[in-house]
This record gives sequence, structure tokens and C-alpha cells, in this order.
Amino acid sequence: MFTRIRSYIQAILERDPAARSAWDVVFSYPGFHALMLHRLAHSLWNAGFTWLARWVSHWGRFLTGIEIHPGAKIGQRVFIDHGMGVVIGETAEIGDDCTIYQGVTLGGTSLVKDSKRHPTLGKGVIVGANSQVLGGFTVGDGAKIGSSAVVTKPVPAGATAVGNPARIILAEADARREEAAAKMGFSAYGVTQNDDPVSQALRGLIDGTATHEHQIALLWQAVEKLARESAPDCVPQDAAREEHFAADRLNELVGK
Repeated sequence: MFTRIRSYIQAILERDPAARSAWDVVFSYPGFHALMLHRLAHSLWNAGFTWLARWVSHWGRFLTGIEIHPGAKIGQRVFIDHGMGVVIGETAEIGDDCTIYQGVTLGGTSLVKDSKRHPTLGKGVIVGANSQVLGGFTVGDGAKIGSSAVVTKPVPAGATAVGNPARIILAEADARREEAAAKMGFSAYGVTQNDDPVSQALRGLIDGTATHEHQIALLWQAVEKLARESAPDCVPQDAAREEHFAADRLNELVGK
């Protein structure tokens, strides 16, 4: 028990720069208080004292603003940051090292009792503020749920889910777009992570520009090589030997 308590305290100290000491966590963090009360409620629930377990859970909600059903399974080093408005359902399972922010719902979409109605979070999952994860599916290890996302289907390990309804962004494609955006002097994800039409258009432009710039550079290199071999004095002087973006012009167009 004390090992579990220490793991919760250590997780908060590692992930929240505002936490000054273990005493600060023990006395001032509602997420820590909610998890401690849940440990008691969960033990009572497993022992068959379901009414008493629900009563302890109810007091935990009253004191912290975090509602955790006593039947939910929560791993070690879980951090519920701020926590107001968090709801975790009966059959939810939260893996080790997960981080959950305020307003998150791990809810169910089925009315069938004794069924897996709520989601399972793998290890190291981050769930952004006001996100809704609804259904009895699995969110893979290391996945991220963007703020205000509504997730109703499984999320692969290491992927990111954003928007309403959530769409899945695989880590490899995400990294390529961010690298291309950095060349233009701004971050694609500094605009928005949801399904806003302007955001979608910008992401398409970034992807297309990166591809076209690369192809044009290759073509100019080939033209320059052929010209040098056939007529050295006619080598084009304006050949685009390197990829580059007109950052100032693009930033002016997007209103930066």
C-alpha cells in the first residue's frame, strides 16, 4: 500500500513542475486524494461491500470533483492533474504511468451489465483536457488523446487521436509534417489539432509543398547536370539546388 502511495507522489513530482515537495502533493493535490480514496473504495468493492464502496466513492467525488467508480482498475504512477470533472467508469482500466487532465470522461456506450463498457488505457497514455473516450476498446501504450477529442474506436500504440470524431495520426506521418512546417517558420500544430477546415487546408499545403519542393530540386539538379555535360557555358544560373520555402510570404498569407 505504501509503495503505491509513494509511486503516486513520485509521479506528480516528476510530471508537474508546480509541485514543490511531497508534503505539497499530499495536502494540496485533489488527484492524489481521489486516488487514495479510490484505493479504499476499490478494496471494499472487491470484498463485496458494494454499497459502502459507492459511498466512499461518492465522498471522494464531493471532496475532489473527481468521480471514479470503485470497480475501475488503476495502475501505478497514475497522475490526475487538476482533475475537476474527471469521470472514470466501472469497467475502465488505466495502465501504469498514465496522465489524465481535467474534464476527461472514460465512459461507456453500452447498457449491458457485466460487460466491458468502458475503455482500457495502456501504459504511458496521456489524455488531454475535456476529452471523451467512450466504449470498451483499448488505447495502446504511449498513445496521446488530444484536448477535447471524442474517441469511440481503438487507438494504436504510440498514435495520437484528435478531433470530434477523433481521427488517428500515426507518429511517423506526424513527424514528417512537423519537420516540413518547421522549415516554414511556424508549427503546424500551433494552429490547431482539430478538424477545422483552415487547419486541414494548411496541413495539405504543407504536405504538398514539401513534396513539390523536393521534386523540383531533383529536376533542377538533373537539368544542371545535363547542361554541364552538353554545353558548360549554358548552365542555368537560377537552378534550385536546395529545397527551401518562402517563409515570409506564407506567413503573410496565413496571417501570422
